[in-house]
Amino acid sequence: MANYIFVHGAWHGGWCWHRVVAGLERASHRTAAPDLASLGRDRPAARAVTLALWADQIAALVAEQPEPVILVGHSRGGIVLSEVAERVPEKLRSLVYVTAYLLEDGHSVRAQAALDPESLVGPAMVIADDHQTATVREAAVRDAFYGQCSDADVVLAKSLLVPEPLAPLSTPLRLSAGRFGRVPRVYVECTADRAITLAAQRRMQDALPCARRITLASDHSPFFSRTEELTRALAGI
Repeated sequence: MANYIFVHGAWHGGWCWHRVVAGLERASHRTAAPDLASLGRDRPAARAVTLALWADQIAALVAEQPEPVILVGHSRGGIVLSEVAERVPEKLRSLVYVTAYLLEDGHSVRAQAALDPESLVGPAMVIADDHQTATVREAAVRDAFYGQCSDADVVLAKSLLVPEPLAPLSTPLRLSAGRFGRVPRVYVECTADRAITLAAQRRMQDALPCARRITLASDHSPFFSRTEELTRALAGI
């Protein structure tokens, strides 16, 4: 039995993992899929949301666990994984980046995204008037995130997506080889991703090699489009 904690990506919540969580729990694994602050029922003002706040939130949950955790992050959730590893490396069994931002020390999501001109997300982002949050144009959501997903999954997701705080996306990571660097890493790459393209995923893996690479013929949301494959892959870590 393993202990998994899932970190969702931008605009999403813990709800996006529900099928993977159910599959792992049927196999007697422990799971948790919390909402990051401001992206669930807890909605502090966007200006109060920082990457440190999210990392502290997940690190506290990890620290409460009786055994080391497999920490799984999707998309923007990758930066939370890395910051949590810097805080509590001794509590982590491994980090699993699911088509996620795997960034080097000093880098930010915003800077990395600028190197991915084929991504559909940047052109579809709509910045709020107060410059605190962003949304994604509804017309672009399916192609960017859910290209291989069922109509029902897309309807569900569109009803649950919420504005994303912008500050964490511009925050450079602060990581060290002695803490973050000592936790084993796995990367689950998705070959049909149009939010973080395969070229971008490979570039990040080249910069920070992982102990293992798992390849899925998936869009950006394998928790919906490749549920069984992703669940099996996670169970095998």
